[in-house]
Amino acid sequence: MLSEPSAATVRATLPAVGAAIGEISERFYARLFAAHPGLLRDLFNRGNQAAGTQRQALAGSIAAFAAHLLDHPDQRPDALLGRIAHKHASLGVAPEQYTVVHEHLFAGIAEVLGDAVTPEVAAAWDEVYWLMANALTAIEKRLYEESGDTGLRPWRVVERVTETADVVTFRVRPADGGAVRGFRAGQYVSVGVTLPDGARQIRQYSLSGAPGESVRQFSVKRVSGDAATPDGEVSHHLHARVREGDVLELSEPFGDLVLDGTADRPLLLASAGIGVTPMAAMLAALAADGHRAPVTVVHGDRSPAHHALRADHTAYAAKLPDAAVHLFYERDGEPGTRTGRVDLAGIDVAPGTRAYLCGPLPFMRAVRAQLIEKGVSAADIHYEVFGPDLWLARA
Repeated sequence: MLSEPSAATVRATLPAVGAAIGEISERFYARLFAAHPGLLRDLFNRGNQAAGTQRQALAGSIAAFAAHLLDHPDQRPDALLGRIAHKHASLGVAPEQYTVVHEHLFAGIAEVLGDAVTPEVAAAWDEVYWLMANALTAIEKRLYEESGDTGLRPWRVVERVTETADVVTFRVRPADGGAVRGFRAGQYVSVGVTLPDGARQIRQYSLSGAPGESVRQFSVKRVSGDAATPDGEVSHHLHARVREGDVLELSEPFGDLVLDGTADRPLLLASAGIGVTPMAAMLAALAADGHRAPVTVVHGDRSPAHHALRADHTAYAAKLPDAAVHLFYERDGEPGTRTGRVDLAGIDVAPGTRAYLCGPLPFMRAVRAQLIEKGVSAADIHYEVFGPDLWLARA
């Protein structure tokens, strides 16, 4: 994929670029938003920008893509590209935006690396960029065509359900009375809202209802920040202001955490906290499809009262002929549950298991490590991240 002269240059400069990629991405975003302030106001997640997580995700994806080109010159890193493309498609990213990104990203590289950016170095990294950008554009074009995507469109809230003290489920139908397209269990939608300051912000939420319903259902945890991370402005807006009858903007479903090739395979669905949302949809789909192979359900939460969608989570599992449910609560455990954080040590994992994970990154790292110790292939462990994917290099 990468020409031989460029490959040699990228290999020689990757350590320097990799070491500086965090500063480069910071300069890039500063330049981008100075030139196009509407992108921060109406497209990019302002909370992630304030916390710096979006910059980390960009840096990780570029470094991972370049390293893959060098280590596997005849292969395209579809896992990495696919996850980015699904997120871009849910946001409505257009091909011409890659040209805008290129302008400000390469200006950031020149600012940080200075005279080290010779014409040869610039040409080599330009080739890396456009290989990645053109691949993403092609994947996104296919996703738009498959979804019949027309961008965000209005959906009316027909029901609001309080799941826990900090999780609310919204059930919505097209405001124009149109048909509700199907989705694949595990996918998410982008939800757009206009905030009190006039900004139009977009967030992704997993669809938590059963595929095939006449409504779409997504569940939102109210995100509370700390000294380093601001409160989730969209989640707080949805909790505080959106009621039955209100109208939200939703995208078509996207996302690559889906049940592919699982008809006859043992499955493990592991979640923590609000990561339960795609797992509830997956269990509903498995029950509807008559899945007969073993299914192991693992979930961790602060307490039973914090376990969103608990009734659906356990009821769908109970409909499967060979399912085992393991619930871990840090406090206030009940008979049949375990106290503490998720630990797979005492859980049987059948040979050939395919695993799906969703929850905080430390949780997924720990579960992934335990699954590999139990003999599950790394290729059979799939995950979903809420927010910028800081794990792309390990996808």
